[in-house]
Amino acid sequence: MPVNRVYLCVVTAILFVLTFPIAAAAATPPGAVIAIHSSCGVDTFVPGAKLYTNRDYVVAECPDALRGRPLLRGSIDWVEIECLEPGEITVLTPDPVHETAKKCSRFKELEEAGFLRIDEGRVFQLFGEQPFDIVRTYRKTLTKGERLRLRKWAVVVGFSEARPFPDPTESWPQNSGELLYNGIRLPETWPPRNVRPDNSEPMLVPYLDHPPAVIPIDVGRQLFVDDFLIEKTTLTRVFHLARKYEGNPILRPETPLEINRPGNAIACPKDGGVWWEPAERRFKMWYEAGWIHTICYATSKDGLAWERPELDIEPGTNRVLPPQYKCDSWNVVPDYTGDDPAQRFKIFVMPGGYGEAMAFVSPDGVHWGDPVMTGPTGDRSAMFYNPFRKKWVYSLRSNWRGRSRDYWEHSDFLEGAHWETGQPYLWCGADRLDPPDPEIGETPQLYNLDAVAYESLMLGIFEIHLGPPNEECNKRGLPKITELNLAYSRDGWHWYRPDRRAFVPAERRDVWDRGYVQPVGGICTIHRDTLWFYYTGFQGDPERKERHFLKTGMYDRGSTGVAFLRRDGFASLNADAAGGEILTRPMVFSGKCLFVNVDAPQGQLRAELTDAAGNPIAPFTLDNCETLSVNSTLAQVRWSGGDDLTALAGRPVRIRFQLTHGALYAFWVSRDNTGRSDGYVAAGGPGYTGRIDTVGNAALAAPAGS
Repeated sequence: MPVNRVYLCVVTAILFVLTFPIAAAAATPPGAVIAIHSSCGVDTFVPGAKLYTNRDYVVAECPDALRGRPLLRGSIDWVEIECLEPGEITVLTPDPVHETAKKCSRFKELEEAGFLRIDEGRVFQLFGEQPFDIVRTYRKTLTKGERLRLRKWAVVVGFSEARPFPDPTESWPQNSGELLYNGIRLPETWPPRNVRPDNSEPMLVPYLDHPPAVIPIDVGRQLFVDDFLIEKTTLTRVFHLARKYEGNPILRPETPLEINRPGNAIACPKDGGVWWEPAERRFKMWYEAGWIHTICYATSKDGLAWERPELDIEPGTNRVLPPQYKCDSWNVVPDYTGDDPAQRFKIFVMPGGYGEAMAFVSPDGVHWGDPVMTGPTGDRSAMFYNPFRKKWVYSLRSNWRGRSRDYWEHSDFLEGAHWETGQPYLWCGADRLDPPDPEIGETPQLYNLDAVAYESLMLGIFEIHLGPPNEECNKRGLPKITELNLAYSRDGWHWYRPDRRAFVPAERRDVWDRGYVQPVGGICTIHRDTLWFYYTGFQGDPERKERHFLKTGMYDRGSTGVAFLRRDGFASLNADAAGGEILTRPMVFSGKCLFVNVDAPQGQLRAELTDAAGNPIAPFTLDNCETLSVNSTLAQVRWSGGDDLTALAGRPVRIRFQLTHGALYAFWVSRDNTGRSDGYVAAGGPGYTGRIDTVGNAALAAPAGS
């Protein structure tokens, strides 16, 4: 063969090898159709194109295989897409050879999600001139419904079309998905995909703007925390705060496991759980003994005096978490509706940092089986049960607006543990209405979100982080300031937060709950007329400053306390001596007797039932109503001529309440004259036989331990 022909063959072979990735790319399937957040834009991937909405970086180098393809321009801090039609996408992420690039490269997450590296080692300078801005190229064919969410930083190119995620708040009246117990109809696509990390506006609550035409009220006491039930009113809504018990703390570090030297001494649930056990007629508490040390168990007859039983996990102690497992954040939820007695109790344990957590089940809350490893999450994650939708909800730590929350749900607790990177949904963060601490001045963050079913809604606890940063707290040996704020949801996703005052505040002085105030799993128990909110507080120790996080004084001297609130006492509709009234929206019920929670011993409350048009229905009129002048959390409304509402069952009606000099907290139509609400009772309490109120006034007479 002539030399020039040999040379030509060699050159051709070299060119084939060099251009193979480009040729292969040309033969690949079309790009995927993707859904993107409304804050993102689409451009063309060419030199000079702007890469991010919140940075000025522009494309420096552009391989021919990618030149001219669609570019997703979003935040450098996050990217989230969902595949609407199958096809390919390409993702660029830092080559982790440089130390700085290792911290922001998403290559591990991409490879775990099934992306293949296609650049065959030929990295390129995406922007800037720094070695940590050199990128690798990954590609994957997405299937319909597949989602990708990556933290800082990654660039998506090569899709065929991008459409905004649908905003359920705009089309709520056209919803055609799941019908809830309260008449709310969800969208077919659920959970929503419209949460934007860069949007600090308060979460919109679409069911308040578009309530059902007729609201079923068979489940639980109907609370006045929002306007969901109210057509019009001249009463004034007032929100109420918890009152701390003067005998706090009710549990402090005393045992060797709790004192935990040379680490930090704590004896507090730090979420954990406090629940009433009806079969045994006592309270049970799962709490953390020693900072990130182990989980222990205590019981009480009255909810104030706690005993530490000796258990067999570690003889001579009340330990329930085997020593080989570490706990950083965790909580316990009893399962009273499941069919498997071996799974009567669930526990979700995050060892710490970022990575896999553990899901355990147990027949007794003491002996736990082998863990099921979860998908990746961050510390301070939690879980709870939403009985209205029969879903186990994992409330997962994220960092898209400082500390924030992602959401993952499943009807089976253990099966639901198997999420993958990027699957959980963006959910909640602190917003612009959360006031910063005036002395600290940090932007508030959402440190934790826990919830429980209470009567006819989900009661949420937002733990708001106010600062200072951890490193500053370590220098002082004092706890960061976190406080508890209440929230309410009627669909399990959207949270209404009308009162941003601290429901349970940090004291900010040298007492047991100086700071790091945290909720307890179960949120609250019920003792006759009162809700008991258990919570965690830390005093810290300025003598133990600038140490390892397991020994620094900022996490020392943690104890457990309790705060009180009137039953249903989150919000009331108040009237002065001149009086006022409320007219509800149309409602349907199947019950028999109308009950109220009212405080008007010097005032008067009357009620009447009307048809949907507002015409009074005899004999249930204002003139026939027997005046209530009482302070009672369970009082029956009666009329001369009859109290039985059975004839109105299933018929849309309204209720008009007239009130003078008093406060109305709740109303409900009970199936009998016991006043049972058939709503959920949070973590339960003396007299209740389960998680639903089937006993009514019997619980008012039940002493603790009965």
